[in-house]
Amino acid sequence: MRVAIQRQIIVMFWTLFSFTFMPAWAADKAPAPNHGALFKVQQGGHTLYLFGTIHVGAADFYPLEPRISAALKKAPVLALEIDPLGDQQPLMRAVQRHGMLTRGGPAGPELSADWRQRLDRLLKQYNIEPETVAAMKPWLLASLLTVSEFSAQGYEAALAVDAHLSRQAHGRGQKVVELESAESQMALFDQMSAAEQLVFLQEAIAGIEDKEQANQAREIADAWRKADVIGLDALALKAEMDDSFSGRFVQKVLLDGRNPSLADGMAKLMARDNNSVAAIGILHLIGNGSVPELLRKRGMTVERIY
Repeated sequence: MRVAIQRQIIVMFWTLFSFTFMPAWAADKAPAPNHGALFKVQQGGHTLYLFGTIHVGAADFYPLEPRISAALKKAPVLALEIDPLGDQQPLMRAVQRHGMLTRGGPAGPELSADWRQRLDRLLKQYNIEPETVAAMKPWLLASLLTVSEFSAQGYEAALAVDAHLSRQAHGRGQKVVELESAESQMALFDQMSAAEQLVFLQEAIAGIEDKEQANQAREIADAWRKADVIGLDALALKAEMDDSFSGRFVQKVLLDGRNPSLADGMAKLMARDNNSVAAIGILHLIGNGSVPELLRKRGMTVERIY
């Protein structure tokens, strides 16, 4: 794999489940509006602040508002899905294991000539050389296209909220822990059969062509930017009602399937440390079976601050 594509993949996985320099003083400027969603979780005399992130960003996402900024400054631990500033080698090993075709392995179904032409148009649009992605499994290529479209809409993985939080925590010498791993995340995509991965890729291509992907990017970013509870709930409902293959996969596998283990990790974190902050993708915090809902079912007191 070429180095440029390796870098794109690293960036992509802080987007799927993201580093332009954001100076430390940015979080200390004048009070900022609410962004995302913030929950306060309590049990046994311990408190955990749960913050909903978005895995891409824009300059006007920052600074974060004072309550989450203050919580982050005094937190003994910051918990993220995966630390964007952590060791990149496990990520690259997981990409190779789960995202790349095996040389000499069995050939799966291929795109028809029509779909291949549509794919080639998008690769040209995003300035991606076809030979650099030829060894990618369809799910990985679909994910790369999705990230490229987000970038085309002005949302940068370099300004991802996860990366911003990690950068600040590391800069203060705080402990950063991972609730998941690149291996576990990518193994979920690799559960799809070759035929299912092809459908996943076709739906990604079609979603970009008909502007659905662009609209979704704007809806998610705008709802996060404004801490729009109604807008976020509407996104959760839309995701739950999406009956496309990729929509069902995202909802059932990437959200519903991961929420229990994320809740487990937060329960363990809160039992060990007081006033820690956990920051995960905002879609894990809304809708049926969300992480806050699962924590409430464990008997914890969960207050939505915004």
